Amino acid sequence: MEYQNLLLEKNEGLLVVTINRESKLNALNGKTLEELKSAFEMAYDEQDIRAVIITGKGEKAFVAGADISEFKDLNELNARKFSEEGQEIFNGIEACPKPVIAAVNGFALGGGCELSMACHIRVASDNAKFGLPEVSLGIIPGYGGTQRLPQLVGKGIANELIFTGDMISAQRAYEIGLVNHVVPQEELMDKAKSLANKILAKAPLAIAHAIDCVNASTKNEAGYQSEANAFASAIKTEDFTEGTTAFLEKRKPNFQGK
Repeated sequence: MEYQNLLLEKNEGLLVVTINRESKLNALNGKTLEELKSAFEMAYDEQDIRAVIITGKGEKAFVAGADISEFKDLNELNARKFSEEGQEIFNGIEACPKPVIAAVNGFALGGGCELSMACHIRVASDNAKFGLPEVSLGIIPGYGGTQRLPQLVGKGIANELIFTGDMISAQRAYEIGLVNHVVPQEELMDKAKSLANKILAKAPLAIAHAIDCVNASTKNEAGYQSEANAFASAIKTEDFTEGTTAFLEKRKPNFQGK
């Protein structure tokens, strides 16, 4: 596949995937998700790839969210498909038998936060920001965020972050267990690669089995389907229309609970 929105670099067993939409703060549009799926299918298949790092181009953003401009054509039916397709891609990342490390450089919001949570390990730069602001648009996280965040930080903190849509610092993300390490921006990739190389020295099949077993401990297919159904239901509300319109018009939304 010829990649337009990703940069791929392979070196000594390590694949570095860089989301390359810096002018859009690396927002996830349909094309980027399609390319991510293809890149991970390659990672699955190629034996010389034994670990993966995902990062974003530039210093401002890992992924600042989904591309909101693509939301305007969503209705209840295709919104469910939209959510399920994103879940499928992120579930594929989580199920990858090779360790996947998120090197979070800057904003990781909405779909970006969800992408980082689908990775096995998260390393953040000290300027990174995390959040699931979807309720500000009249919707909910739809790519697995309502499922993975409670698994990582506990139900109470996850509820607060999802209900308020608050953005938190890298240090706060570390304190609640959302990220494994926080380092200066200039040390981010070195730290991610150091972790990857430490894992590369271990038995590959044992790592694959460990990934499978850890994932099995948190498997809840019904929860992901509930998320997709609720995401689709939210799409048909007047609040969703108001929330996304307000976002695109750069104004505060006026929600009516309809």
